[in-house]
Amino acid sequence: MRKFLLNAAALVLASSFSVASFAAGPVGSGPNPFTDCGIGAALFPDTHWAAVSSNVIWDLGSTAVTSATLSPQTCSGKKVKVALFVRDTYEQLAEDIARGQGEHVAAAFDMFQCGASQRQQAINEARNGLSQAVATPGYAKQSHLGQAGQLYNIIENAAYTSCTI
Repeated sequence: MRKFLLNAAALVLASSFSVASFAAGPVGSGPNPFTDCGIGAALFPDTHWAAVSSNVIWDLGSTAVTSATLSPQTCSGKKVKVALFVRDTYEQLAEDIARGQGEHVAAAFDMFQCGASQRQQAINEARNGLSQAVATPGYAKQSHLGQAGQLYNIIENAAYTSCTI
């Protein structure tokens, strides 16, 4: 398993160099995809080794590399704030989503600037996504961080699908 992860990390790192050459600005001026972008950077903003590990484990770093090369502005700002919020309030947030209302779920969608008129549709979509995730075999055995990362993706998808962002 360790060899697989090392090979995957090397592959992602190599692909980031080839894609990064198309980015605007001088070489090295953009964010580091493994420490500044992706779910790893959002969950571990001050612990670079943990950010790198999380990005590689989560999706072999593809989301982080894509963010850094195609939309470096997404490597900070509201996405990071939402991810940290999800990590820190996972239990309350999941409960609010399951109920279809609550201050934590409202706050999460507010961070994505989801208007009140669109929020209920986004909450319903997140509720659907969370119920599917919880029903997946192995979900309960995931770490808190794994569950929080999955919930972040559900909320982000619901916000971008249901809200005018």
